[in-house]
Amino acid sequence: MVMATDIRTPTPQRPRTGSAAPPGPGPRQGRLRTLWGSTIGKKAVMAVTGLLMLAYLLVHMFANLKVFFGPEDMNGYAHWLRTLGEPLLRYGWFLWIARAVLLAAVVLHGVSAYQLSRRDLAARPVGYRHRRRGSSYATRTMRWGGIILALFLVWHVLDLTTGTVNPRGQEGHPYENIVAGFRTWYANVIYLVAMLAVGLHIRHGFWSAAQTLGVTRPGTGRLLRAGATVLAAAITAGFVSVPIGVMTGVVN
Repeated sequence: MVMATDIRTPTPQRPRTGSAAPPGPGPRQGRLRTLWGSTIGKKAVMAVTGLLMLAYLLVHMFANLKVFFGPEDMNGYAHWLRTLGEPLLRYGWFLWIARAVLLAAVVLHGVSAYQLSRRDLAARPVGYRHRRRGSSYATRTMRWGGIILALFLVWHVLDLTTGTVNPRGQEGHPYENIVAGFRTWYANVIYLVAMLAVGLHIRHGFWSAAQTLGVTRPGTGRLLRAGATVLAAAITAGFVSVPIGVMTGVVN
């Protein structure tokens, strides 16, 4: 027989020190992960980074047009960029900060685009039999345009930043480097093809960013599409004018 006094109630054990589960991510980190993991979050990242790169392209285009005013203007502007922020920043620091921000934007934009395309393919493993009506050439070639631009960025850095593939390749003399680079036929072909891809990318990307950020309103669709077309054409023409100027002897 079992006596009542033999039944012992188990006493709760105290948790051992250091055995607690590690704390999870904080509220802010959790929200960021949730946003990044969602489709709308990735589209928002693409829209914001796309607008940042568009602003850079506008500034870069206007800077390139200085080549038509001679070497003093172009090389002077390049020197000013390296001294921007002094004495708070040291010589050339501003350029490296801008390059780091731009690189981060390019990486985030590319990763978001790749992951969204994978999700799109996973959602419809069997392709559409007929393409959607109204699908423009720019929309259908968006992915290839992004690949072309990524490859062009590598070439552009090797050509006019490091001077590795430039016939002249002298730091601090962008005017002379531009003239030397665009005197070769292959550099002109690479640049012109890339700038056409830029124009198509901007035309479609600007409209997509406006939709993602909720800028579109009833009745403004045509206006935004027309603005995207004009903006893309203006930026493309601005960039293309530089190699054409070198090839025709206007810039020499």
